[in-house]
Amino acid sequence: MEQPHQKKVPHVLIFPLPAQGHINSMLKLAQLLCLAEFHVTFLNSHHNHDRLLKCTDLGSEVAHWPGFRFATISDGLPPEHPRSADFLIDCIDSLKANTKPLFREMLISYCRSDDPITCIIADGIMTFTIDVADELAIPIIAFRTISACSFWSYFCIPKLIQAGELPFKDDADMEHAITCVPGMENVLRRCDLPSFCRAKQLTDPFLQIVQSETLNSVRASALILNTFEDLEGPTLSQIRAHFPTTYTIGPLHSLLKTRLTDSTESTHKDSSSSSLWKEDRTCITWLDSQPSDSVLYVSFGSFAVVTRFELLEFWHGLVNSQTRFLWVIRPDLVNGKGDMGHIPSELLEATNERGCLVEWAPQQEVLTHHAVGGFLTHSGWNSTLESVFAGVPMICWPFFADQQINSRFVGHVWRVGLDMKDRCDRRTVEMLVREMMYENVELRKRAAKMADLAKKCVSRGGSSYMNMERLIEDIRGMSL
Repeated sequence: MEQPHQKKVPHVLIFPLPAQGHINSMLKLAQLLCLAEFHVTFLNSHHNHDRLLKCTDLGSEVAHWPGFRFATISDGLPPEHPRSADFLIDCIDSLKANTKPLFREMLISYCRSDDPITCIIADGIMTFTIDVADELAIPIIAFRTISACSFWSYFCIPKLIQAGELPFKDDADMEHAITCVPGMENVLRRCDLPSFCRAKQLTDPFLQIVQSETLNSVRASALILNTFEDLEGPTLSQIRAHFPTTYTIGPLHSLLKTRLTDSTESTHKDSSSSSLWKEDRTCITWLDSQPSDSVLYVSFGSFAVVTRFELLEFWHGLVNSQTRFLWVIRPDLVNGKGDMGHIPSELLEATNERGCLVEWAPQQEVLTHHAVGGFLTHSGWNSTLESVFAGVPMICWPFFADQQINSRFVGHVWRVGLDMKDRCDRRTVEMLVREMMYENVELRKRAAKMADLAKKCVSRGGSSYMNMERLIEDIRGMSL
């Protein structure tokens, strides 16, 4: 008797850049595709996979995700390599030279298996994956884990060069308007462009890499962005002129929670931590004892580093503001060494009275805690989206790459925060903390309104929810 035709289950391979922020959002997408009953292979570097298993419960929790598997690949760097922001060029160069051939071999082995790859979703900053996918005739989608406004500014770098707006001269007025990014003519100044645009020479390696990788993204069949239409609609219109198939499915951390709640079959009703640092949950207990909206949360993410001078200026400013604060100080935050040196006794005493210091915090939980009333952030995109969704206003002190433009949009376009870029003195910190926490009522109202829009986008029938449905159906179509 003829067997009934069995529908082929799509198998998606997801490959993030080996960095915390990229892993965060792409792992959430992996879980969303698992909820759609896809087979998903999440490809991480050996180094970051080991850190992930040490710092989270993911190793035991993958059993709750039918069809999910981890795979690992070498990033080509020695174990002792710092893999920090200062060495990002090393990482990208090594991925191209050493990881690319390994990736090709891995895909060939999958092609010969009983569960071949239907589609690759690769980090858009690693376009060598497109070369391999094209060679093996496997559909590939680029996922850019940055904001739409940042991605669009990257894409327009050739326009800026052609118009003579890049590079800057040594004595350039950083407040000077930038006019050659379509749709942002009345928004950007030189200081708001991504940090690598401050390079004095067009041959700067970082500038060259970001420019070429972004332009190469158009070779992918589609683009995924972790954002939502109500936040970045005008910029998305510009992007879609070059990337007609663009899926906006953010904020991903919230969309995943919505889909987990909706799922009737999943036994796993909460999204797991994907942190490469061990979370210290004592800060939640401390927050529980604080009044509502009284605490400033301070975190500069997983990549940024500060000088000892900057650390002390922030610390003095926080203490002088008389505000309660929860501060994440990674072991490698101070110039990558972790040596804070002597801390004045008055700072330690004030911190003991109204502060809490931890090496890492469960950030999403912190930002939605009733006690948290503001966020001093490096303006990384995951942090920005999490704050927007929680309705928590921000003070933005961007470190590098996309963070400069994120901070401009937070402060000038969306008006849900205050932009502190290129300043780091105790008086400014104190002034802005006081303004955000106690004085600027309108800032808090706008943050609440934007949070409402974010919640609608990820709710059933919202734009991000429906775009995720479209992505799922489009991938299913690839497996026919």
